Amino acid sequence: MSEPDIACLKNYISSQQTPARNRIVWLMDISDLYSEKILELAANALKPPRLATPDASARKVSRVCGSLIEVDVVVRDGVIAEYGHYLSACALGQTSAAIVAREVVGTRVGDFVRLRDQMHAMLKENGAPPNGKWSDLAYLEPVRDYKARHMSTLLVFDAVAEALEKIESGQAVASAN
Repeated sequence: MSEPDIACLKNYISSQQTPARNRIVWLMDISDLYSEKILELAANALKPPRLATPDASARKVSRVCGSLIEVDVVVRDGVIAEYGHYLSACALGQTSAAIVAREVVGTRVGDFVRLRDQMHAMLKENGAPPNGKWSDLAYLEPVRDYKARHMSTLLVFDAVAEALEKIESGQAVASAN
């Protein structure tokens, strides 16, 4: 949650004579969702620049909140060799994109597609969070209780998977930019 959002919440809370129980519960829920680790990962994210000559690119936008990501990938011998993105997203989208940006290079294409499927399962079907180098994605597990936040959290996974599908199908060069 950004500093202006926190300030707005503090102003709202202080303006209430006696906060209603549902407002207190809502604020507790939001603080669980936007944990210190989520905010730390988002704040310290790598900002990989867009690639000049990607094998493929893809763009995804959340219709719910307006979060947007555009990704570029280069694949060599079935391994993601280069990655770049442009991101305009909430803290949850920033967090998932930060973890992907940090870990994606060196990942086999099939492994990334399985990761995308695992993230969908984690949020939508109470599946287990990823482990190994992707274990920080477990911090996003509380998002499963906020369906409106699923899309922004999954944007980066869906965008990278779409770019990889373009490469697989041979559409990459025509649609890369």
